[in-house]
Amino acid sequence: MAYHADSSDLQQKEILTWEGFGVASRELAQTIADDGYEPEIIIAVARGGLVAAGALSYALGVKLSDAINVEFYTDVHTTLPDPILLEPMLDVASISGRKLLVVDDVADSGRTMKLVLEILREQGAEVRSAVLYEKSVSVVKPDYTWRHTDEWIVFPWSAEPPVTKN
Repeated sequence: MAYHADSSDLQQKEILTWEGFGVASRELAQTIADDGYEPEIIIAVARGGLVAAGALSYALGVKLSDAINVEFYTDVHTTLPDPILLEPMLDVASISGRKLLVVDDVADSGRTMKLVLEILREQGAEVRSAVLYEKSVSVVKPDYTWRHTDEWIVFPWSAEPPVTKN
């Protein structure tokens, strides 16, 4: 399986460094705070949204966090027919009536975010979404976006292949 930066066939890439991520997460948090939204729980869309959700959790002072596991991309530009939930499952009963912020790294097609938002809204939660990047083809317009791009994005947490035993 390829890692996100393993996209040598692509001409244009958006490269986010760790330093750039620090700036991005603070700016995105400021946008959310300036809007007056105060989530009770931050839900990461795993795996891509885990790091961003953690950063926003600290930046917004939100201690409650969880994750929902979704698989869609299987390789660079290769997806399953539809996004699917993976175990362990989020305890959706505990979020009923709560204010949630769903965080992912990118709204690419938007299909993953759409699935997650539908599931959480069915539980009676007030849900808003935040992403670092949004692409023009996304079927969902996130409530909060740091940047817009249509290029392939190389994130610092997926810029290298997984480590292996020496």
